[in-house]
Amino acid sequence: MNTQSKSESYAAAGVDITAGYKAVELMKKHIASTVTKGVCSDVGGFGGLFELDLEGIKRPVLVSGTDGVGTKLKIAFLMDRHDTVGIDCVAMCVNDIICCGAKPLFFLDYIACGKNVPEKIADIVKGVCDGCRQSGAALIGGETAEMPGFYPVDEYDLAGYCTGVVDKEKIIDNKRMKKGDVVIALPSSGVHSNGFSLVRKVFDVENKDIKSPVAELGGKSIGDALLTPTKIYVSAVLSLLEKADVKGISHITGGGFYENIPRSVPEGLCAKIEKSAVRVLPVFDLIAKQGGISERDMFNTFNMGVGMSIVVSGNDADRALEDLKAHGEDAYIIGEITEAEDRICLC
Repeated sequence: MNTQSKSESYAAAGVDITAGYKAVELMKKHIASTVTKGVCSDVGGFGGLFELDLEGIKRPVLVSGTDGVGTKLKIAFLMDRHDTVGIDCVAMCVNDIICCGAKPLFFLDYIACGKNVPEKIADIVKGVCDGCRQSGAALIGGETAEMPGFYPVDEYDLAGYCTGVVDKEKIIDNKRMKKGDVVIALPSSGVHSNGFSLVRKVFDVENKDIKSPVAELGGKSIGDALLTPTKIYVSAVLSLLEKADVKGISHITGGGFYENIPRSVPEGLCAKIEKSAVRVLPVFDLIAKQGGISERDMFNTFNMGVGMSIVVSGNDADRALEDLKAHGEDAYIIGEITEAEDRICLC
């Protein structure tokens, strides 16, 4: 730890440099747990270094993604629990780039806070590291910015960035998708990290009790259910890409089914989704009931229990389901690809 750098004047303005040093010391053990073969630098440098292993890759293409956790953080503040939102931050990035078929390589995080409480920052980074390990990415850098007067002292924002690699000839696009292909659902773990402005309004989280058990949620509290981390699908999808003819992948985030699934469907085709096949999670039933939200709006806002959809050849459906289940995904079929002008149809 740096013991020489200390500014009384800066501290009087609300920025404690030494707290930043302590936070780094506390998070080092978590960061070390994410180190992979390509990492060439340690924490504390001006840049994170990563050596690409291109063995077996003919034409490497780097794929990047960035995202934040959004207003789900408000639930973390209310519950005073900060060790899971980092998983959400990683998940929102790696689940995006895996849609191209890219293997995540490394991740960087950015935390902006009103006051640097080292133990809290270390908890946040612990979650980031948990997500990195789940996705096989290394945390090679980050930034913690203490911004008094900009953020309340007990609040923070969290965002991240990841880079992955895919062989150009293996990029997943929709060019080979055709009528008769099958749409497979990978179950979500809950609300994930989207739609929380609406969720917070429905449950009036700032004014109502979100810590008591709720029967509709199996005895979980609303706060516990909402803080369930976003599921990371990297391992299962990377395996599937080696076993089946994958023609399209959609990460179901903000905008729900209506916005995300069409992004992987080409013009002239349509993903025909059977609503009755979708295994809607109890938390979504509770949101719809308590908020008086229409079914159309629910499917256009939330993942409804499907965190990712994958389109495969009809001949590969059984093999795909078998492989996904072998990797812990209770995958199931929710529709098929048909010919139509609209790229999605829920019926």
